[in-house]
Amino acid sequence: MSAQPKRGFVRPARGQARSADVHTIEQDGDRQRGGGVQSIGRAFGILEEIARNRDGIGLAELSKRVGLHNSTTFHLVKTMVSLGYVRQLKDSKRYRIGRPLFALAASALDEVEMMSLATPVLEGLSRETGESAHFSVHMGDAVVVLARTGGQGAFQLSDRVGVVRPAHCTALGKLMLAAMTDDQFARFLRRAELKAHTPKTITSVDALRREIATVRRAGMAFDDGEFDAELRCVALPVRDFTGQVIGAIGISGPVWRLSIEALQKRARLVRVAADRLSAEFGYAGEAEPRVKAAV
Repeated sequence: MSAQPKRGFVRPARGQARSADVHTIEQDGDRQRGGGVQSIGRAFGILEEIARNRDGIGLAELSKRVGLHNSTTFHLVKTMVSLGYVRQLKDSKRYRIGRPLFALAASALDEVEMMSLATPVLEGLSRETGESAHFSVHMGDAVVVLARTGGQGAFQLSDRVGVVRPAHCTALGKLMLAAMTDDQFARFLRRAELKAHTPKTITSVDALRREIATVRRAGMAFDDGEFDAELRCVALPVRDFTGQVIGAIGISGPVWRLSIEALQKRARLVRVAADRLSAEFGYAGEAEPRVKAAV
């Protein structure tokens, strides 16, 4: 008499994959190796891989990249989909990052956290350039300085943290204007007062349009004595984890020490600092040729 299978066990056909058994074995392995800690690590690995693929990624390719069996990947992703942290595109069935994850990341980047992350970067920039360094964000039709550090040279910028500056005549502000969509910038031009602060201040709508177009092409902005006749400034954009511009970092110094040519040379150091701060905010890509608007 041939041996009978044990009660409750269904023998698979020859060659048939036993994905459920594999999944169960892997789950047991997780419990034996840290009570589910390994599953958490796998889940974060899956999230990171999905985040790296802006057009989405299919289950088979995702499993291959994270080195897991399809069934294990599916069960982990299914849980994240149910929680909203991953979403599946209906047409292609590919997976993308869900909105709650963006909300979590955005809530972590409050003003205090931004100041904390920006200050060490600014301190390094001030040491390298000898000039005052500052980080600002958009506020209404102006910009507010969230963090600043002083340089070693004589005659340093004395702006305090929290000071509000106009957008149309500061390098930091011009970058924020360049980050607007065309519709947002048009609305700004209709309502903003282009007040003259020095003889060099741009007060013409057409001139400001040309200036912002130049900033978008160059990816950087200059203030040539336009807000304070005694100061020049260069600034570059800072991006967050979505690739959108959330702020600007720059250096300022007296006109007798910082020519436009000197600022252009120091712009390379400012770019390194901007890239470093962008990385702190979660940006992992290359800066786009045109300053991209933050919605």
